[in-house]
Amino acid sequence: MACIILFINMHLHIDLVPIKRIDEKKKKDLNKAIRVLRLVCKEIGKLQDSGIHHFARPILEAASQNAYQVVSEILDHSLGEALQSTDKNGHDIIQLAIINRSEKIYNLIYDLGEHKNVYRTRKDSYKNNILHLAGKLAPSSVVNRRTGATLQLQRELQWFQEVEKFVFPSYITQENIDKDTPYMIFIREHKELLKEGEHWMKTTAESCSIIVALIVTILFAAAITVPVGNNQEKGTPLFKSKAAFIIFAIADAISLFASSTTLLVFFSILTTCFAEEDFLVRLPWRLFFRIFFLLLSTTTMMVAFTATLFLVFCDNKPWMLAPICGLAFIPVAFFVSLQFPLIVDLLWSTYSPIFGKQRKTTTNIHILVNRILQKLGVWFAR
Repeated sequence: MACIILFINMHLHIDLVPIKRIDEKKKKDLNKAIRVLRLVCKEIGKLQDSGIHHFARPILEAASQNAYQVVSEILDHSLGEALQSTDKNGHDIIQLAIINRSEKIYNLIYDLGEHKNVYRTRKDSYKNNILHLAGKLAPSSVVNRRTGATLQLQRELQWFQEVEKFVFPSYITQENIDKDTPYMIFIREHKELLKEGEHWMKTTAESCSIIVALIVTILFAAAITVPVGNNQEKGTPLFKSKAAFIIFAIADAISLFASSTTLLVFFSILTTCFAEEDFLVRLPWRLFFRIFFLLLSTTTMMVAFTATLFLVFCDNKPWMLAPICGLAFIPVAFFVSLQFPLIVDLLWSTYSPIFGKQRKTTTNIHILVNRILQKLGVWFAR
């Protein structure tokens, strides 16, 4: 085991050296670009005729491209003029941030003080308030950043609820130039995404439930079929006092209970009505439970199988335990490599705040999780 850990550490160290160099180079280039941007903004601010036309196009383009640092730097040098900038459709930087789902630029609204009240009532040329814009489907390049239709729809719902809390209550049911309310736009724009999420959840539940039912059958048969047999006189297992048999019994029981719970979770997914609100917390949480209990069932099943092999074939040969454990670790590691990123995405997307002041408390955790995922990705990709 020590050799395996040493090999993994050496493997990670060798593979991560080029990645670290690329990351350091990117940070240096970014710092240089920020310094150049700061100097350019200072020089523009010194011009006698510096006004809205100098910063309008750059800040609107930056808001459309999710370039938060550019927007922040321009606001530091020209707050009032930059905030008044609008494009041909009458969209300012906050409206563009909502359209393009840029939470960093949108969160600037919490630091604007009295200026933020303006955005509660501001409309574009089609009489859309910011909740109408939040109800529209995000660009495909933004939507595809999330894993699967379930998390994509969840993030869209989070944006709609966030903007709904920000606007005045009367604006929630306000109609635009086409007589559409924000909720009507959200339902229409996300109709196909809702169908995709429902189809993906049902297909996954139906296909996996067959596999889980097979696992339950195998584990139940293993539970009532004692390895090596029973005592003919008393009917008790022959090896009931051995540690390997106790490990087998405990692992088999845990695996049976976990797989049965997974099967029930699948049935609960199939019987869900799949309303929009279900994709906010309920369905992602059930999806997390499905993966967690399936992982627990698979791991304990491998432990039970390893204990059985050791009990039957490795009597007085403890050295055979190492290769058996190594082979049993392969399917577990393969399962974790495929599902662990999805587990992190589910937890992070559901419970990590991205709006308001609370977002700052999770920044360090986000960086740590990204580093862990990066290391695991490099390891399992080999």
